[in-house]
Amino acid sequence: MKRWICALAGVIGLGGCGTTIEAYRDTTPRLVLEDYFNGTLDAWGMFQDRSGKVIKRFHVLIEARWQGAVGRLDERFTYDDGSTQRRVWTLTARGDGHYTGLADDVVGQAQGQARGNALRWRYVMALPVNGKTYHVDFDDWMYLMGDGVLLNRSVMSKFGVRLGEVTLSFRKREGRAP
Repeated sequence: MKRWICALAGVIGLGGCGTTIEAYRDTTPRLVLEDYFNGTLDAWGMFQDRSGKVIKRFHVLIEARWQGAVGRLDERFTYDDGSTQRRVWTLTARGDGHYTGLADDVVGQAQGQARGNALRWRYVMALPVNGKTYHVDFDDWMYLMGDGVLLNRSVMSKFGVRLGEVTLSFRKREGRAP
C-alpha cells in the first residue's frame, strides 16, 4: 500500500512540471497564425504508436485563408495506404495570441495560445478506429523554424494514458514566413 501511495504522489508531483507556452515568449521568428497559415502549404507527417513504431505516413495539402480574425484551413490528407481524408478548420483569433478552432471531427472547441515562435493547441478529436469512434485528447506543440518551415508534435492520449504521437513538418509554397 505504501509503495502505491508513493507512486501516486510521484505522478501527481510530476503532473505540473511541463513546459508552459510562456517559456517561448522571447523566441523568434514569431509565429502569427494569420500570417503563417495563409496561402498554400504542404505538410508531411507520421503517426507513431506508444512504442514508437510508425503506423501511418501521410501528406497534407492545406489551403488557408483569413478574413479579418477568422481563418479557414482546408486540409486534404493522403495516407501511405492510398486512403484520403479532409478536415476543414475554422480558426478565430481572440487577441493576445489566443485562438479557438472548430472542425467536424473536433469535439467542442480547440484552444490555442501562441508565444514567440511556438503555439500550444489542445483539443479532443472524435477518432474512428475499426468501426468505433473514440474521443482522444490532442496536445499539439508547433514551432516556427524560419524559411517557411513549421514543426508540429502532437501527443495523443485517453484518460491521461499516452496512445501515440503525430509529427508533422509544414512548408509554405508561396512566400515565406519569417
